[in-house]
Amino acid sequence: MKESMWGVLVVMLGLMGISALSVIQTVTTTGTHDYYLLREVTEAAMFDSLDLGYYRREGNIKIVREKFIENFLRRFSESVGRTGTREIVFYDVNELPPKVSIGIDTGFEIEMYEFDDVQITTGNIINAILETKY
Repeated sequence: MKESMWGVLVVMLGLMGISALSVIQTVTTTGTHDYYLLREVTEAAMFDSLDLGYYRREGNIKIVREKFIENFLRRFSESVGRTGTREIVFYDVNELPPKVSIGIDTGFEIEMYEFDDVQITTGNIINAILETKY
């Protein structure tokens, strides 16, 4: 009887370890995927929203704010899967010089119980400045 309880304990600890590794792996891969997706989509949306008329007249690079937000949301929603929810926050969009600050909150919360509840929310923030060699 004593040996069988040790066997049950080892199996329970193994299941808890596997579930903890699964949670950590999900958080890590989701964060990495969101970071690279955010970086690529931001760069493509900035190039798509260039105001070429202003560039031809003035010689300075400028983006259109509404066009950037529209292109970013379209490209991001096409690239991300339907699993989970994400909140996109536009902190700052400057047209001249072209600079954007965007944050993504994945909505994935980790709760750790000690004496007080601790909630850790994962997310990514990117600041991008469009510069070219022209």
